[in-house]
Amino acid sequence: MTYRGEGLARVCKALMTGTALAAIALPAVVQAQASEGDIDPEAGEPIVVTGIRESLQSALNRQRNADSLVEVIEAEDIGKLPDQNLAEVLENVTGIQITRSAGVGTGVQIRGTNDNRIEINGVSTVGSGTGRGGISFEDINAAIIASVEVIKAPEAKTIEGSVGGTVNLRTIRPLDLRERIVSARVQGEYSELSGNVKPRLSASFGDNWSTSIGEIGIVFSGSYAEQEATSFRPRVDRDSLVPAGSSVTADGQPGPDFPFLGVGFVNQVLENFEYETTNFAGSLEWKPADNIKLYFDAIVNDQQRTQDSSRVSSSGLTSVLRNNVPDEFETIDFGSLDGVDLGSIQAALVGTYQPNLDVDDDDPNFRISSDTGARITKSRIYRLGTEFETGRFRGRVEASTSRSGSRNPNLSTAINFINPNPLTPLDGTSNDNSVPFRYDLRGGTLAFGIDFDSPYAPTVAQLLDANNYVLDAIAIGDNRTKNREDAFRLDGSLDLDGLTPFFTSFDVGYRYNDTSNRFDLIRSIFDTGIIAESPNGALFEELLVAGPDNFGDFDNRDLAFRDFLIIDPNRSFSDPEGTLAILRDALATTAGSIGDPVADPSGFFRIKEATHSVYGQLNFETGPFRGNAGVRWVSTKISSFGNNVAGGVVTPITAGGGYEAWLPRVNVAADLTNDLVFRASYGEDINRPKFDDLSLSVNFPTGPNNAVSIGNPNLAPENVSSYDASLSWYFAPASLLSVGVFHKKRTNLFVTQVEDVEVDENGYRDITPPCEGGGIYNPLPDRNVLSPTVGNGLCVPIQTIINDTGSTTQTGIEVAFQYDLSQFEDVLGFASGFGVLANYTYQKFGGGEATNSSSTRGSDIFAAASPGISVPVTAVQGLLDFSKHAYNVTLYYEKFGLSARARYTWRDAFRTLDTAGGATLNSTYGFPVVTAARGQLNGSINYDLTPWMNIGVEGVNLTKSKITQYCVNESAIVCFQGMPDRRITFGATMKL
Repeated sequence: MTYRGEGLARVCKALMTGTALAAIALPAVVQAQASEGDIDPEAGEPIVVTGIRESLQSALNRQRNADSLVEVIEAEDIGKLPDQNLAEVLENVTGIQITRSAGVGTGVQIRGTNDNRIEINGVSTVGSGTGRGGISFEDINAAIIASVEVIKAPEAKTIEGSVGGTVNLRTIRPLDLRERIVSARVQGEYSELSGNVKPRLSASFGDNWSTSIGEIGIVFSGSYAEQEATSFRPRVDRDSLVPAGSSVTADGQPGPDFPFLGVGFVNQVLENFEYETTNFAGSLEWKPADNIKLYFDAIVNDQQRTQDSSRVSSSGLTSVLRNNVPDEFETIDFGSLDGVDLGSIQAALVGTYQPNLDVDDDDPNFRISSDTGARITKSRIYRLGTEFETGRFRGRVEASTSRSGSRNPNLSTAINFINPNPLTPLDGTSNDNSVPFRYDLRGGTLAFGIDFDSPYAPTVAQLLDANNYVLDAIAIGDNRTKNREDAFRLDGSLDLDGLTPFFTSFDVGYRYNDTSNRFDLIRSIFDTGIIAESPNGALFEELLVAGPDNFGDFDNRDLAFRDFLIIDPNRSFSDPEGTLAILRDALATTAGSIGDPVADPSGFFRIKEATHSVYGQLNFETGPFRGNAGVRWVSTKISSFGNNVAGGVVTPITAGGGYEAWLPRVNVAADLTNDLVFRASYGEDINRPKFDDLSLSVNFPTGPNNAVSIGNPNLAPENVSSYDASLSWYFAPASLLSVGVFHKKRTNLFVTQVEDVEVDENGYRDITPPCEGGGIYNPLPDRNVLSPTVGNGLCVPIQTIINDTGSTTQTGIEVAFQYDLSQFEDVLGFASGFGVLANYTYQKFGGGEATNSSSTRGSDIFAAASPGISVPVTAVQGLLDFSKHAYNVTLYYEKFGLSARARYTWRDAFRTLDTAGGATLNSTYGFPVVTAARGQLNGSINYDLTPWMNIGVEGVNLTKSKITQYCVNESAIVCFQGMPDRRITFGATMKL
């Protein structure tokens, strides 16, 4: 690849047309195909697919006949993929793991990476945010998708831009139908933690006709779904070092003569997301003659994802840390990073925090935050094209557009509890005062709550009294994101059969796409730590409601924050204007105020990208060998627009650049025997940086511990070279044993870098620019416990993305097994309905030079745990969301109208930036946290009541598997927990 800073080389403006789309798989009608883009006029009659076994057989046929490495999942019936969520559908594929938000599948890692493409019917999709991954899986109801393809080894004709693979979601093709389809499904989904049942509705209609003007076919699929997902995520920060001999107990007795880690912050997070999704997929095909077809597709997705989450926290614990020695300790072994032994240290396990007015007259404090907002996204995908054939030449001309627009309305608030206990008076300045707490972290459970046995404690009645609360913060937002990709492509294929002894066809094509991303930061903020600016809760009492008290429902814990008030999140979302009006009236009685949300020019950015690509590909077949070899050339030009704000003056700024790449790709398949297929491939690709990583804007967050993200418009794309080899044994009908290996070499890997901020011996930061000790000055956050000076504005860390200067590698092994007993029906009878699917993936990561460095607090802790260690500690960053081992086992039964499935999925530990309660790298010792190995059991049972009606029930996270996250290394120190929901879906499907 060559990289250049300005402009683009001229590219060829006219090319031959290329191959058209292959026959597309249906839930009821499927044709074997080689790969996306092929047209096979000699394809056999469609295969009727109904049920688990036939869907598996059809998918296996498609995979076996493909020249490249493609994984396929077929719907078992019209609109019925194996799971309700598309991410969880993909989890069935070897080499794929997923991540979840509140138990709902949202992220997909193919061979250990999130950097993949998502297409619908071969058309690029755009996301709701500023990333590159395409449409969010939670935005699409699986009911409108007929099959899913995962292309792990690209051909020259495969669109560039992925590392792990390309996911292509296919809808029903009208002219492939051999009979009319009319179906409807009515379901309800029960969320155990919320106790609610939400509806899920879907319907499909399709038919085709032979008319005087040719064959005409239409298919319409639509769905409407609501979903509620809840997860409990407690957070405990044990990142405050107490030197040996420097502490005393609450009653003044000397503390231990060894250093230990005290609890510096606790946060009880309840995540609750409500989804309302409307999807429509429609296709029209017209074939006026045998050698020409015209088609039009429309995909319409509307989703509203509402968040009404709460965070109940105690900060200021560090102020009295040395006056509250824990009752019990545990030994924390940090393990090693990059061969450096980090040592071990004692850490608080059980104890209390009692106020000490002589040390600090307003800490520890009690704060309740309500995160109320939404993502409202409208996305549209349209595709118009024609396929034609003349003599030996077949071609396709296609134009498509993919667009999305998202709003993020937000009205989030924070209130402070003012303890009326006479032993904890206000100091007259701060808008909080002291509340006693206790914690019990035994058994890896992060449990904490108010210490009601303390003489400083409030009563439950006082905790539920509006007069004992004051308003601390309001955040109003209405951010906007727009994404667009317009594409035009020409594809052609020349049939060489009979002209050469080896080559069967030559494919050539051209593609142009124009992509843009725009982000507008729109907000208004009120944030104070001053009592004179904080209205009493009695002034907005009508907005206050009792907070959720079910935090212990998942694991029956006794210790939790259960009695508190919160600004009603439902009212904040349904009536933001009325809610804000009441809060403004309350603020008018004080020195505080908040204006209407306005566009922040410093947070605006816009990225424009234009790409030209050309490919040529020779397809061959001789003896047992078949495959293709070709090259794809890509030229990209990028322009970045933003604003520089200095002294109140807004100055537009721009940056531009471009790059070119030659991407050779070779795929070979060998039918060694009738049942044994060997595949090998080599391919190169590029991975473009996310749009926000290229931005010229600076977005200042409102939290005092949140880093300021600064874009890097000079990022180069990643270069990826991939090698694959596999051996597949199709030893019986619908059966497979496959072993494959893969190796990837990546250069210019995108890695996160953080510049920490200096902290003095008291834990305080600089509160004036230009932050000589590191970081950047953020004028927005309340300083809270990070400065003795009450007010807003302080130095915070800087976070940016760079290209790793070293090369990295990923190497893995994939094993898949599929088998059923249907061939033994005469011997086994009812037991012949059983079958099994299983897969296992091993992968490792190596190389790289970019490192994470321990934070200031982390360095102090490691120096105490391992005397003489060199600090800051550094470690190669590696890949996020990358598990070394993973497996998936599905046992199914299908016979006598009964269809049942149980699937257990397990993945090894992985590093991630997905943490609870707004935690940052600064609060996790400077390193991404480790999510511990975890398994999850899903299942379903369906029964055919009649030939036209089926009833069923499905369950997700049946065993209520929890999530544990560690700081530094797995099994080192527990920092976060996740307790996702168990969800049950039940309903009926009708077919006419």
